[in-house]
Amino acid sequence: MVKKDIHGKRLFVLDTNVLMHDPAALFRFKEHDVFLPMVVLEELDKAKKGVSEVARNVRQASRFIDELMADVSHAQIAQGLPLTGARLGDSDAAGTGRLFFQTRVLSSHLPDSLPGRTPDHTILSTALALQGERPDEAVTLVSKDINLRIKAAVLGIHAEDYYNDQVLDDVDLLYRGTCELPADFWDSHGKSMDSWQESGRTFYRLTGPLVTQWHPNQCLYREDDPAFTALVRRREGDSAVVELARDYTGARHTVWGIHARNREQNFALNLLMDPEVDFVSLVGTAGTGKTLLTLAAGLAQTLEDNRYREIIMTRVTVPVGEDIGFLPGTEEEKMTPWMGALMDNLEVLTRSETGGDWGRAATQDLIGSRIKIRSLNFMRGRTFLNRFIILDEAQNLTSKQMKTLITRAGPGTKVVCLGNVGQIDTPYLTETTSGLTYVVDRFKDWDHAGHVLLQRGERSRLADFASEHL
Repeated sequence: MVKKDIHGKRLFVLDTNVLMHDPAALFRFKEHDVFLPMVVLEELDKAKKGVSEVARNVRQASRFIDELMADVSHAQIAQGLPLTGARLGDSDAAGTGRLFFQTRVLSSHLPDSLPGRTPDHTILSTALALQGERPDEAVTLVSKDINLRIKAAVLGIHAEDYYNDQVLDDVDLLYRGTCELPADFWDSHGKSMDSWQESGRTFYRLTGPLVTQWHPNQCLYREDDPAFTALVRRREGDSAVVELARDYTGARHTVWGIHARNREQNFALNLLMDPEVDFVSLVGTAGTGKTLLTLAAGLAQTLEDNRYREIIMTRVTVPVGEDIGFLPGTEEEKMTPWMGALMDNLEVLTRSETGGDWGRAATQDLIGSRIKIRSLNFMRGRTFLNRFIILDEAQNLTSKQMKTLITRAGPGTKVVCLGNVGQIDTPYLTETTSGLTYVVDRFKDWDHAGHVLLQRGERSRLADFASEHL
């Protein structure tokens, strides 16, 4: 078989899950043409009912298709509809290709190794028929389903994942939130340095070649000088103002009885306790202290400083094993089984050396009255004022879900996203397409956002060894 040039104009055959994932995918293929098999329209029709994110995406995809088909004849449909007529949000669609529908039965014979007429096999049959009918075009099947792409490769069909929602080419390129300064840093950046103190805090104005690579609220440190840890507060052209980080590693400066055990945890507490930072993302493996540090900072600012009215904690309900089915009770009671991490960390934070059982019970009641557990399903349309919002397991959210949740924040609200991009349980999401990766990348240049990649586990020596060797 002659390999066609895939760098020229191509014909993309879309699987249903691509439109379920991104309803605007029709317009993401630039000058290339898009083909929708009839079975894809059938599957879209079956998935349109409900209030889930998938159902909403399906209905939006159907509206896009309906807008493209407005006032067109059957002959125009057969010739392909131009993809420049629909609108994406407030901006015109970028596609310049054409959309083709399956208007007749295509003759193709699947091998005996693929029996049955499942939707996946029908899509494969359609792609094979298009390869035969359009020998001058490179036909590509686009699907989020790995198994379908494997079957396509076995049959000689060029198949690809849907890449438009991919934030980064490689997760190793994800913004880390910290920057190690070279040994000669002060020689190259300290010649015209200004320093001053303001409200008990120490600031430096630095100029040098590294300044242009820094991001707002990025954490700076020198390995040979543990005493120097700082945060970038603002950039002004080729100069930057940095502030010495507060030291939360000692017993003198604790947050709700918790102190930082390593440099990254200290940076995290600086961001979590800063009222000027409205959005914080903490990424790290199990045992790095994400939830404990965040809850400690939330309790300190809610109960001691009265900066926030209450703490709202939520997470996506994706089970690791078998689903436990429907749960009785209120919204909070239904969410309780998913909040084991919250309960475990609250036990640590409410542990009191004095007061006995009565004192601990009183503390737990007080804290329980200021922490609310909410489901993601009921977030749309709400506005939270002066709240400390914690989004746990954020790596399982899509970029659109993340946008929906973060835009719920009203004046005086702080949003903290926690997660581990190495533990994604949601189908069709990867490390480079996760909503957590998306917000880390998009918020890195905002003056009121901060991010820290926590690397060192502090749970126990057993947990650390398991993380590294299992």
